[in-house]
Amino acid sequence: MRILGIDPGLRITGYGAIDVTPKGARLVEAGIITPDVRAPLERRLGELHVELRAVLASTQPDVMVVEELWTAYKNPTTAVLMGHARGVLCLAAHEEGVRVRHLVHSLVKRALTGSGAARKEQVKRIVMLQLDLVTTPEPDDVSDALALALALANIERTERTLARAVMA
Repeated sequence: MRILGIDPGLRITGYGAIDVTPKGARLVEAGIITPDVRAPLERRLGELHVELRAVLASTQPDVMVVEELWTAYKNPTTAVLMGHARGVLCLAAHEEGVRVRHLVHSLVKRALTGSGAARKEQVKRIVMLQLDLVTTPEPDDVSDALALALALANIERTERTLARAVMA
């Protein structure tokens, strides 16, 4: 299964595609999308949409996982703007026929480290270990996107195991 993790943002959107096999996960591609921060909102959203469609076309994921909005934003305007970004990213996945899942950051941390309160450094280390990387993916947006993809791989593996147990 191929999973594309997305850490949405209007300045920097991180992405990371992984292949998941019974032997583990392997990095396929990772990077950032950086809309022109001086451009009007609608143009930046358009750039995000076009660029993600290109990433989706090149990586061909089975599923895309996007970080859920964090509700404790100090500035509500930030949450609204992030909602716009998430919306166009989800639209791009829909247009490419890619299933979308949404995960809150505490669930990502729990799925990777066993603790929803894990520190960012712990999550980065798990990403490096699970993908057999020698350096930490940079910037943080890329590392966060890969963490999302790995967390979803763990969650979906657990969901499949539970489904088989219920059917037995």
